[in-house]
Amino acid sequence: RMQAFGFKTLTVEDGNDIEAISQAIETAKEDCSAPYFITIKTQIGYGVPKKMGSASAHGEPLGEENIKEMRKFLNWEEEEPFLVPKEVYAHYDALVEEKKTSYSAWEELRAKYENAYPECYAKYCAYHNPGSAAALLQEEKLWTAVEKPEAPRASSGEVIQILKDLVPNLFGGSADLAPSTKTEMKGEGFYSPENPLGKNIHFGVRELAMAGIANGILLHGGLRSYVATFFVFSDYVKPMARLAALMGLPQIYVLTHDSIGVGEDGPTHEPIEQLAMLRSTPNFRVFRPCDRQETAAAWFSALSSTDCPTAIVLSRQNLPQYCKDGRDALKGAYILSGGEEEPELILMATGSEVELAEEAAKVLRGEGRAVRVVSMPSLEVFALQSPEYQEKVLPKSCRKRISIEALSTFGWGKYVGFEGKSIGLD
Repeated sequence: RMQAFGFKTLTVEDGNDIEAISQAIETAKEDCSAPYFITIKTQIGYGVPKKMGSASAHGEPLGEENIKEMRKFLNWEEEEPFLVPKEVYAHYDALVEEKKTSYSAWEELRAKYENAYPECYAKYCAYHNPGSAAALLQEEKLWTAVEKPEAPRASSGEVIQILKDLVPNLFGGSADLAPSTKTEMKGEGFYSPENPLGKNIHFGVRELAMAGIANGILLHGGLRSYVATFFVFSDYVKPMARLAALMGLPQIYVLTHDSIGVGEDGPTHEPIEQLAMLRSTPNFRVFRPCDRQETAAAWFSALSSTDCPTAIVLSRQNLPQYCKDGRDALKGAYILSGGEEEPELILMATGSEVELAEEAAKVLRGEGRAVRVVSMPSLEVFALQSPEYQEKVLPKSCRKRISIEALSTFGWGKYVGFEGKSIGLD
């Protein structure tokens, strides 16, 4: 299988043969023509005579007697638990000195590169500076409004075409869905051995691997990666997205076709519980924008993050343009309409349901009701705002609140309260 992927493969028959493992790694490092996959065959419970080859070596404590037998098998003469011999300390001290020498050599090379290629070095520094996205806030073309209805997935596609020039180290792809997710950077080519400067990548229909590869790209540094698929397939992305959250990686997930409005594919492609799944993940932010301006805000927030992944959840269908300035959405929620007076009812919505909230508000205002519409593209970002701002948007004095979202209502209770109501799909 790995050979079919284009890997070169090596096999170490004995997983306890340290020299053989070391040799395999050195062989792989010396050959840069292709990635290597090293298979190392091991035996579970090796070293514990009564447990070798048994699953019980994995799922339960060894016990004092088995530990004694293991010491004897491995010729370990020390009996004190958790003892680190002086020889081990000496070995690691030598390694530290060796690494210091290597680091000094690297620093010398870096200084020479800086002097010889100042322009390239400036790019190198910018690519490794997580705060470089802040300048995007002043880029007016990123915040240019559009008048006609537009699908947020298409809005994201337009934003990406702007960002590819403003963020030259942007690098991304999809799980074989670029035309549908609108995530290809036009004119930038696709990454391959023949085109190593291509900014797009064909991940193939394998969301888990795609998300894992993207984590590796961020861990290496220098590139800002994003990945894309249909929102319902975020189930396959989740394990790697959770690891990104645990590691504090500012990964970007573009997830389109975000509700029952996806079209003819039916229930298998209609996400319901996925939004609640991502929102409930610690150190993870979700944006579900309603139009072009909010989509630009979602991308800006994602690129500005240094220690937290972001999912940009986008609708397939065309939607009206409501947000006047996307920078309002950078606080996660804001008053879209009805902010002139104290509200007797607050309608909260995200994404495609902002339109429903606005239309409902028009009807109710026609009946003389004081109705406020709050667009809440990111509940997580709103939760980070000051108590004063939260009170301004959602005053405690107004206990009649309704959330509207064509997905699971899980998580909205915090904002609708006991006297409110959540309209969604449960």
